[in-house]
Amino acid sequence: MKKYCCLLLLCLVVLSCKKEAVITPETVKKHLYTLSDDAMEGRKAGTPGIEKAAVYIENEFKRIGLTTFDGLQNYRQTFTFTNRRTDAQITSSNIIGVLEGKRKKDEYVIVSAHYDHLGIRKKEGQLDSIYNGANDDASGVTGVLALAEYFKEKGDNERSILFVAFTAEEMGLIGSTHFGKGIDASKFVAGINLEMIGKTSSFGPNTAWLTGFDRSDFGTIVQKNLEDTGYSLHPDPYKKFNLFFRSDNASLARLGVPSHTFSATPIDIDKDYHQASDEAETLDITVITETIKAVAKGTESIINGTDTPTRVIIEEKDK
Repeated sequence: MKKYCCLLLLCLVVLSCKKEAVITPETVKKHLYTLSDDAMEGRKAGTPGIEKAAVYIENEFKRIGLTTFDGLQNYRQTFTFTNRRTDAQITSSNIIGVLEGKRKKDEYVIVSAHYDHLGIRKKEGQLDSIYNGANDDASGVTGVLALAEYFKEKGDNERSILFVAFTAEEMGLIGSTHFGKGIDASKFVAGINLEMIGKTSSFGPNTAWLTGFDRSDFGTIVQKNLEDTGYSLHPDPYKKFNLFFRSDNASLARLGVPSHTFSATPIDIDKDYHQASDEAETLDITVITETIKAVAKGTESIINGTDTPTRVIIEEKDK
């Protein structure tokens, strides 16, 4: 009897010592500053700079312990496309990692952000020519990496989660469109896209906004899950900018997937948007960290299979 009591005690100690799933400012800062460093040369699709970012994301997926997607031999979904502005042929890759679900592994939730930006642009009289894209969208990719590690450590996702860093968003949602052509959209339950989450939103501290809020009940599910957390989610206040169709969520939404973008930046007055001044030092690590935590908590019931958002509404005029 004493032997079994000791074994039970040992098991309890092991369980109590299990690493808790957390999202820390230190992790957020590491990813953000690495991805928006000058060494990445603005991460323009088809350049050596974005290749450095791709390798970093791949290595993080491997460290975290994600698997590859749908027959791919590694984390890269590589393809060639034509640059619409220059007619040049560009080869680039979406970076995809999978955390397989438990009881509902054939149902997918996608967590995404684009890792490309504008590259190097030399302008007369401008001292800084590297468009680092810290907020747009190294902050979002930071969220993808942090959430991948968080859910891997939790280990209780009933649905499978795809963590995707899309390429060539800045060239017209090229990477996410290519991804969408190769999937069975009916198996995709929700899309969680992160874009520009590095600044305090117009709704105040501990708030974010969601594009296409009224096109499915995804947003209301998140709001319900965030009750009593001190963090709140609001509908996109910038309707005139048509933001629902300007980020990678749109590529899946057009297939019927309830895919929406979280943001926490007052884009109407953001002086750093698409400027060389969009650097890590202009962002608030606490804002990014708390927003990522809120996304994790807000989407928890979708990932664990309790809630299933309604399919997204795309009107004829939107096609």
